[in-house]
Amino acid sequence: MPSYKPEFDSVIRKVKQHEKWFSESLPMIASENVASKRVREVMSSDLGHRYAEGWPGERVYAGCRYIDQIELQAIALGKKLFRADFVDVRPISGVVANLAVYSALSAPGDRMMALSIPNGGHISHGKKDFSGSAGLVHSLDIDYFAFDREHMNIDVDETKKRIGAAKKLRLAMFGGSLFLFPHPLKELAGAFKDAGVTVCYDAAHVIGLVAGGEFQDPLREGAQVMTFSTHKTLFGPQGGTVVSSAEFGEQLKKAVFPGTTSNHHLHSVAAKAMVFAEFLEFGHRYAKDVVRNAQALAGRLAGLGESVLGEADGYTKSHQVAVDVTEYGDGGAVEKLLESQNIIVNRQLIPGDLQAGRHYTNPGGIRLGVAELTRLGMGKGEMAEIAEILHDAMAGRKRREVVGRVREMRKGFDRVKYSFTESPAYFFR
Repeated sequence: MPSYKPEFDSVIRKVKQHEKWFSESLPMIASENVASKRVREVMSSDLGHRYAEGWPGERVYAGCRYIDQIELQAIALGKKLFRADFVDVRPISGVVANLAVYSALSAPGDRMMALSIPNGGHISHGKKDFSGSAGLVHSLDIDYFAFDREHMNIDVDETKKRIGAAKKLRLAMFGGSLFLFPHPLKELAGAFKDAGVTVCYDAAHVIGLVAGGEFQDPLREGAQVMTFSTHKTLFGPQGGTVVSSAEFGEQLKKAVFPGTTSNHHLHSVAAKAMVFAEFLEFGHRYAKDVVRNAQALAGRLAGLGESVLGEADGYTKSHQVAVDVTEYGDGGAVEKLLESQNIIVNRQLIPGDLQAGRHYTNPGGIRLGVAELTRLGMGKGEMAEIAEILHDAMAGRKRREVVGRVREMRKGFDRVKYSFTESPAYFFR
């Protein structure tokens, strides 16, 4: 019989190689962050082996004495952090949180208004024709917000006209994947509610900035339900959460379990509780530093002649920077070119791409995120240097030199900040 121990060891070796590579790279995927060591240790605990279907105190399984206590603690911390009446930490991803909302608050064949994907919308808000979760899984029909390309935001007046013309409109989903500026919630929430539409906000990308008081405050600006991921600007484990006013609590609880989730990930719930505590302690400072860094990066890139979107409003008020890279080819090619130089970004559809015949594999843009670099301790000075490195790297100039500059930059930034104890960012060695 052959031994598969070499295959087992091969996986460990590749994980170590990944961590070494990232320790010498600039991780700038806007949907990623790095958790503190203690959070990651809890993620590898025995909780990852256990079941606890249902709500605390209403479990289908025994053995939940401490699991219940942990989940109730996570809920209590979430209520404090997000100033919400109802918090459910069981969704295993942001997409699952959105599906729970669709299931609780709409029926197949209803309509939802959201951003189109080239204008920043997320695939979980998308049409069935594009394999979007809302259409494919819940059979929602999708209308689009009107969009103002100059300001990279929802056009309020044109959207109000669309609300009036829509039939069977049940949900409005603000938020998105390319998310540079706060959405006009206050300006549109009333019109949606007058039309009998429930106002939702997908804060997956910006929830850390929301919690830190540096973006907008959806639940005070008119959103009745808010969903989010816990691993982007909120530096936790991969997972999701849904929060709302009390009136939707029972519907959402049932939509999460048994509707869209069987056993949720208990090690992740514990990690979420810890991250909520970290954010209550450090979140305001972190969020402020993230936005400052994004604006510094965008401003320097623009100063170097790069085509940074959102110029009319200062390029960004979030953790993201969007760059039109058609000067260099397309976003797919630029993504690969940067990766070869240890700069990790993602290609991005931008307004006008579909009309120009571009699609997701060869879009016109790239999306840059600074949330992880900020957590590693980088500031405005480093952002200016990164802009200069990106400028050379996108043009394909001095590729070997760029790799060396990136490695040199990372030497002083390999520990996780904004936590109760500084810890190494990469320790699986």
